[in-house]
Amino acid sequence: MLIEKLNWRYATKKMDPSKTVAEDKVERIVEAARLAPTSSGLQPFEVIVVTDPEVRAKIREIAWNQAQVTEGSHLLVFAAWDNYTEERINHMFDLVNEERGIKNEGWEAYRKMLLSSYPQRDAAVNFEHAARQAYIGFGMAVAQAAFEGVDSTPMEGFDPAKLDEILGLREKGLRSVTILPLGYREPEGDWLVNLKKVRRPLEEFVSRV
Repeated sequence: MLIEKLNWRYATKKMDPSKTVAEDKVERIVEAARLAPTSSGLQPFEVIVVTDPEVRAKIREIAWNQAQVTEGSHLLVFAAWDNYTEERINHMFDLVNEERGIKNEGWEAYRKMLLSSYPQRDAAVNFEHAARQAYIGFGMAVAQAAFEGVDSTPMEGFDPAKLDEILGLREKGLRSVTILPLGYREPEGDWLVNLKKVRRPLEEFVSRV
């Protein structure tokens, strides 16, 4: 049950560097991010799977020296489009038409509406919108990792500009948003592992109208 897995997961502080997450589990975690809902179905982000020890060591240096970056076996980097362009929007609409084998009049009208608005907006506005979509996929990946029994540590504590430079993201029209180390907890060195999970009570969290 997913709720049980979400109660099991926590932001792992110490990972066992001797343990490696199986590739099939990583693939399903990434697939959960790929299947995430996004605004207009544009999927304006990508996931970079980093396993190279040297690259992860460089990332750790610009991520407040958080050990999970190198002690986990995989690092997922969620990078959003730096802007919405006609090319990117058309690519996604064309992909939908190709995969479905039909051309819908309403869908084409929706394409024109987006083309008449998104590319004309300020690039910073578009990036922030794309980043919010990346977070939806990020959340899906966190949940799937828990479902797989894989530990993860959601992180915003890094220098995005330097991470972009390390991975050459700007050249690809991408900007890093958040990162997710994957691995297995090392209870002996993790101060958080046995502490009770604390969330606001339901009556403070939910309102019904």
